[in-house]
Amino acid sequence: MKSKTQSFIAALTIVLVAGVYALPSYAVNFDKNVPANIQKQMVEDLDFINQIQGNGQTPFHKSIYGNVDGATYKKFFETHIEAVGMNSCGGGAAVACVIPFLNPNKMWLTKNFVEFSHPQVARVMIVYHEARHSESEHGNWGHDTCPTPFLDENGKDMASIWTGAKLAGQPACDSTEKGSYGSSTIMLKNISKFCANCSDKVKMDADMYAIDQLGRIDQPKVKAAMLADFNATAK
Repeated sequence: MKSKTQSFIAALTIVLVAGVYALPSYAVNFDKNVPANIQKQMVEDLDFINQIQGNGQTPFHKSIYGNVDGATYKKFFETHIEAVGMNSCGGGAAVACVIPFLNPNKMWLTKNFVEFSHPQVARVMIVYHEARHSESEHGNWGHDTCPTPFLDENGKDMASIWTGAKLAGQPACDSTEKGSYGSSTIMLKNISKFCANCSDKVKMDADMYAIDQLGRIDQPKVKAAMLADFNATAK
């Protein structure tokens, strides 16, 4: 049995900083144990998101982030995450985490973030998922325990798109669109739909990972509301 503390850490997974890696639009503090190539990659990923230009957004996106716009995403990140480091938090299946009692504004990366290769927009998804966990005023948006069994529409075990780890019984689901899985799903779906300067590949990747992450929403009414939101445009 995991303790409540272990489960909470497992539910909030990423990493933080000591040096400063800078590109024109970002300066990110990294702990010395974050590999140099990962530091460079993350800053490039953040610079990519900063350049997004959108031509609309859904109501849920508007309420969480604002407009689909690089400046909006940049402000969200910079007001949530102060540093990035390496940690073995969340057990062997975790990709990243926030550990609120150490520093709610520090993101910790695990070896799974470093060792697995995924598209740029998927890496951005992880970063903004963890940024949402920094919100102490909302209890850091702790996750639900996924049901057991936890099966997809084809009757197969639900598994992490990042590591392939099975999700049944793990703190890896959300019951609200406002949590880390819900908000990052909404972000990616809006990028796929409204990004005016993204390539077709980026929009396709964003849609694919958004659809996968939607599977982490364990309340049918919330999932239905999100699907309806994806077909709406906020004024």
